[in-house]
Amino acid sequence: MLWLRSKKNRRQALTLIRLSKSTDKTVVPVIFQSDVAKLFFAYLVTYTGSAMAPIAVAFGVLELTGSAKDAAIVIAAPTLAAIAVILFGGVIADRTSRKYVLVIAEVLSMLSQLAIGLLFIFGEPTVPVLTGLMLINGIAMAFNAPAATGLVVQIVEKHELQDANVMLGTARNGAIAGGAALGGLLVATFGAGLTLIIDAMTFGISAFLIGTLNVKVHAAIEPASMFEDLRLGWWEFTSHTWLWTIVMQFSLIVAAIESTFGLLGPAIAKDMLGGAISWGNIAASFGVGTLLGGLIAFKIRPKHPMFVGSLLVFVFATVPLSLSVPLAVPIIAVMAFAAGVAGQIFSVLWYTTLQQQVPAHLLSRVSAYDHLGSIVLAPLGIVIAGMLYEWVGYELTMYMVAATIILPTAAVLCVKDVRSMSNVALD
Repeated sequence: MLWLRSKKNRRQALTLIRLSKSTDKTVVPVIFQSDVAKLFFAYLVTYTGSAMAPIAVAFGVLELTGSAKDAAIVIAAPTLAAIAVILFGGVIADRTSRKYVLVIAEVLSMLSQLAIGLLFIFGEPTVPVLTGLMLINGIAMAFNAPAATGLVVQIVEKHELQDANVMLGTARNGAIAGGAALGGLLVATFGAGLTLIIDAMTFGISAFLIGTLNVKVHAAIEPASMFEDLRLGWWEFTSHTWLWTIVMQFSLIVAAIESTFGLLGPAIAKDMLGGAISWGNIAASFGVGTLLGGLIAFKIRPKHPMFVGSLLVFVFATVPLSLSVPLAVPIIAVMAFAAGVAGQIFSVLWYTTLQQQVPAHLLSRVSAYDHLGSIVLAPLGIVIAGMLYEWVGYELTMYMVAATIILPTAAVLCVKDVRSMSNVALD
């Protein structure tokens, strides 16, 4: 104790304490941090169920009415609801607790999926009723997405973001592998209703896990009106050219991907490829591809992440092109696998860049604009795809879907800021 009476010695002691604390933070790999592990398992559970849901809903409605247009309306409903409220979801996540916003969103999804599952088993569901319940699910999705993006920066340090995003992306997309295959098997064996009830249970488990997270408090935003908060988020969003141009690109690409995996793929599988099990295996191959993509994303640190990511987007077009023939199920599965690898690497690079470039207190609002721009055309794309499938046939429809991926990707690579933006972690 006498040694600490000297100012110099006290400074040395404080320095040693700070270094010790700093060392304690860095010696624990991301994969072993308890909050990251909890969120990993929450993602794994909820996305396994979510991978089953589109297969169950698509085949459930197709069995109910036999109409691809009816299925398109029901499948497009949650995205339409998300478009209506997602910006407010981003503001609320920035203003309040992102953790509890996620918990409430998961519980709301659980209730809506449970209701749909029970209707398929015990009731006489109609397209309007199913659409209404899917709208509720979309509202939950709108609050979930911006809060989830912002929550990551509250549980890891900035230099750990890419590793954390790899882990969470692997859980999210890897769950698609098991979930899609399981969903196809359950739908074929027990029907859409039981599959959706299991999906509802996964949302409940995820809500519990997220509720136990110990997160850092994010900086409080200055009191302002809802619209002022939206304006500040918009200003930040539009100040990054790479950001808004890629979001514009993905407004078309997400519409194409949702149309393929949510409607056209199941419809083609039902008519020509052997039904739900075949499509479940194809969708599962996409999920398996994301596992390899995650391993690759752990290792790479490209100097120009958005340039590399945009090049990978071209791979997405292989799935609709292979469905246009259609090729044999194993070949389509290989194309889906390649798309999964590319998609996972792009996703990690995208979220890491977003979290590094955007101030933490604005992150959920900017993420809301990102999600809104990305999904805004998806409902229209799904409905149009359903109509085209019945009007002009699957072959021309799938060619048009592939073009919707290829052309905007080529355009975004012409943007200088996309090609030249550097990885801040390498600076």
